[in-house]
Amino acid sequence: MSQLNTRSAISSSVVGDPLQTIETAYRRIEAERDRNCWIHVRPIAETRDLCRALLARASAGETFPLLGVLFGVKDNIDVADMPTTAACPAFSHMPARSARSVERLSAAGAICIGKTNLDQLATGLSGARSPYGACATVADPRYISGGSSSGSAVAVAAGHVAFALGTDTGGSGRIPAGFNGIVGIKPTVGLVSSRGLVPNCPTLDCVSIFCNTVQDGATILDVIEGFDAEDCYSRRAPASVRPPAAGPFKFGRLHGNDLEFFGMPECGTLYEQACDRFSAQGGTAVEIDFAPFAEAGRMMFAGPWLAERRAAIAALMEIDTDAVLDVTRSVLRPAENYTAMDAFTAFHRLLRLRRQVQGVVAGIDALVVPTAPRPFLLDDMNRDPITLNNRLGHYSYFANLLDLCAVAIPNGVLPNGVPMGVTLLAPAWTDRALIALARRLEAGATGTPFALTSRASAPADLTDA
Repeated sequence: MSQLNTRSAISSSVVGDPLQTIETAYRRIEAERDRNCWIHVRPIAETRDLCRALLARASAGETFPLLGVLFGVKDNIDVADMPTTAACPAFSHMPARSARSVERLSAAGAICIGKTNLDQLATGLSGARSPYGACATVADPRYISGGSSSGSAVAVAAGHVAFALGTDTGGSGRIPAGFNGIVGIKPTVGLVSSRGLVPNCPTLDCVSIFCNTVQDGATILDVIEGFDAEDCYSRRAPASVRPPAAGPFKFGRLHGNDLEFFGMPECGTLYEQACDRFSAQGGTAVEIDFAPFAEAGRMMFAGPWLAERRAAIAALMEIDTDAVLDVTRSVLRPAENYTAMDAFTAFHRLLRLRRQVQGVVAGIDALVVPTAPRPFLLDDMNRDPITLNNRLGHYSYFANLLDLCAVAIPNGVLPNGVPMGVTLLAPAWTDRALIALARRLEAGATGTPFALTSRASAPADLTDA
């Protein structure tokens, strides 16, 4: 049965038969290899043995809040005894230790069944830049899934796992959620340890969560968050943060002149409907100036943060080899043109933009934007991969640069059948308040046609199968 805004996939997995869940999950994965969402899948016998060992420990009195819940991990996040490739086979290695987020999930009783596909080296937002095959949205094989955390989103939306970890530097934890009709949670940078994450842009990278409901995402975040002294990018949360809004709330919305859907106006209709629905749920809309957000976003693909990405990858491997896709090299090569002066000039400008944005978001509970402007056909993306990819990030690139947290939730379905989401954004460390508001707004989502058709066979409530 559908999980969208109805039941917690995680809680239903916990109370069901974990061993039966494993059988169902593996049958689905085998039957849907053409989705290209998995790079490596743990042998089913190993998964059964892990599950039986956990069940025995639970019977002996140990407590596991996520007992037997199956999850996937984006293949730029380490899982001990599974290869990490970052969708670049030449980079493949076997880590001795799992990422901190995976360690915490495993300690809670969850079982990682494999590594998911991604845009190579997490460089892209389309899901079409992998030597392991492109990922399409579960709604239509002609359209992109979104990326770079493409496999994680598709694995959840297709019902292979209850949740999956992704990463988010410029929208990778949100855009695939939007195009697959699921939830994507992008925490404050530094709230979740990035130890064990293959770096893309280290000062902006964060682990993200894909799931079927906002409550499921909150449950996972409870497990994986926390300061990590082993991670130099980890940050301690402040002692006090904004409490959740009770009753009426204010949300920022974009002025009509700031809306851009690149030739697909029906996406704008869904955004307007979302804003109207939020108003009907007790929200007061406040039009905001999008200019500082847009300017910060442009820094992601046309500024010296590109040099940080190139430097991080260069520390791992040489990009000018046949092991790296042409499009990946094309994206990273311009980084050589930035100087230290460019970097400091951009950083100082970013600080001024952050101060502007602080004033904008101080008077609202959340800013609401389209998760992405529009979906693109895979064929079109392959013909013009850089231009169209940059368009995908129009409403997402700025979030980490401006130190915002975000929750992407389903919104509706386009006439072509592809889901579209909206994203809620708020200042760093207000994750819990934002999640609480997202739960309220999720309850009024109208995107049920997609949820009831494409996920009727249970996206993660595998025990019903």
